[in-house]
Amino acid sequence: MNLTVLGSPPAGLLNAQARDLHSILTGPTLIHLPGRRPEPLFVSVLLHGNEDTGLKAVQAVLQKYLDRELPRAFSLFIGNIAAARAGVRRLENQVDYNRVWPGADGTMHPEYAIMARVVEEMKMRKVFASIDIHNNTGLNPHYACINRLDPRFFHLARLFSRIVVHFVRPPGVQSAAFADICPAVTVECGKAGVGAADDHAERLVEAALHLDHFPEQPLFRQEFDLYHTVATVKVPESIDFLFGQGEADIVFEAELDHFNFCELQPGTCFGRVDSACRAPLEVWDEEGLEVAARFFELSDGWLLTRRAFIPAMITRDERVIRQDCLCYLMERLPYPGIGTQS
Repeated sequence: MNLTVLGSPPAGLLNAQARDLHSILTGPTLIHLPGRRPEPLFVSVLLHGNEDTGLKAVQAVLQKYLDRELPRAFSLFIGNIAAARAGVRRLENQVDYNRVWPGADGTMHPEYAIMARVVEEMKMRKVFASIDIHNNTGLNPHYACINRLDPRFFHLARLFSRIVVHFVRPPGVQSAAFADICPAVTVECGKAGVGAADDHAERLVEAALHLDHFPEQPLFRQEFDLYHTVATVKVPESIDFLFGQGEADIVFEAELDHFNFCELQPGTCFGRVDSACRAPLEVWDEEGLEVAARFFELSDGWLLTRRAFIPAMITRDERVIRQDCLCYLMERLPYPGIGTQS
């Protein structure tokens, strides 16, 4: 597997559907376009093949500039072409394209070398900022994720949403790799196939292209709803599950994803657990420790929350749960170094 680097969009790219990119591109592709300001905005799309909002947003922006100069140089990375062809997050024999960037736990995969090369090339080009565009499969508001509590990162995130999530795990994500060299953000645009999501991401890219610089002064804390991811919830491979009705090791609440971004209190029910199932969930904290007993408990066959927390990205998609996780757990975060408006 190799990285293709181009100096212009190939014919048909700006109108292609994600599933058809395989007829235009051979694999992961980095495209550099010139602009009035030389330090490029970097945007990555389709790190997950079924999340096509980023592609549509970039296509819409670039179509506006077919006959005029971009306000800033622009570099576009298009990731998992093979998964996009199949309409899935990743193929079963693939690694997750958003877990193999510099900082990942394992470096043996060829995709790691590709992502490392992308980062190095953008570093040499003095990248101005990085935006990684995603969709998700549960009911979530549009929100931005950052890896640094830095005013520049907040300014970039605030271009997209007042909801900002700070996280340090999982390792190997694109935004963490770019956070070492420029302001970087991951944006979660809700479910794919929704026009409002595509439009929202398009406005973000357009706004970032027109930025001259990032203000150094902090924003006021009233401008954000700030959260911090404290744990990742996974369903063990040996556990079978479903949502709503039926028989399984875990029968989750039918509308579990309605809990996303709600402040759950102790005793909130996540579902029913078979009497023979003693460890229905794995919960991994920021240190990589398994801490399920800190967050959940079993009571008369019901899976209940043990403490207050705020879930995000709860999904009912079995494939996503198996390939990634059930959800993330968050808490509200104070505003260190961010001003208070009087």
